[in-house]
Amino acid sequence: MNQRRIFPLGDAALVCEAPPPATLACQRRVWAAAALARDWPHVLEVVPGMNNLTLVFDPLEADRDALAEQLLAAWDAAGKTPEPGREVEIPVQYGGEFGPDLQAVADHTGLSVREVVQRHADGEYVVFFLGFQPGFAYMGGLDAALHTPRRASPRLEVPAGSVGIGGEQTGIYPAVSPGGWQLIGRTELPLFDPARRPPTLLQPGDRVRFTIAEIHA
Repeated sequence: MNQRRIFPLGDAALVCEAPPPATLACQRRVWAAAALARDWPHVLEVVPGMNNLTLVFDPLEADRDALAEQLLAAWDAAGKTPEPGREVEIPVQYGGEFGPDLQAVADHTGLSVREVVQRHADGEYVVFFLGFQPGFAYMGGLDAALHTPRRASPRLEVPAGSVGIGGEQTGIYPAVSPGGWQLIGRTELPLFDPARRPPTLLQPGDRVRFTIAEIHA
């Protein structure tokens, strides 16, 4: 907490951030401070990130220095706020055409394909924040034995629902897009639906469990 810092981002935004590594305790502080800041006058947008929180404000109405003090106070008090979140179960088809990088992850980690799948499915994950594309959840809690660097050459097209590993995190692509994460499986659950309220299946603070629908060779 004592290492957090605050700095301006242009003329109409403030960022409060803590140094790495990303931890669940820090993300809980981000979520709680964000919930408080959404009710402040002249704050236009609240953007939780990894170890940081950005406030976009009306520069003609808000007192930036006073807002900075208010943000720091909220950050410091936020650790006392209970954590939010639901439990969400996501079935995954692992390997084969659904997870073309599963073998590469196994080779990198020194585990068998089935060990990689079992360790991934045994994990208890928490959504740290949403980013990259609508509904893309960056999740903490990946078994350290599964940490694998992103691909040296990103794919131009990753199918929607693809479950991947990128460094110390796991995530799911909500829509077709380019991407460099190691793809180990795919789910049929829609992660983003503009007709749904809220449109994103996962929210910061949600707890996620992956289940094994099938393992393909």
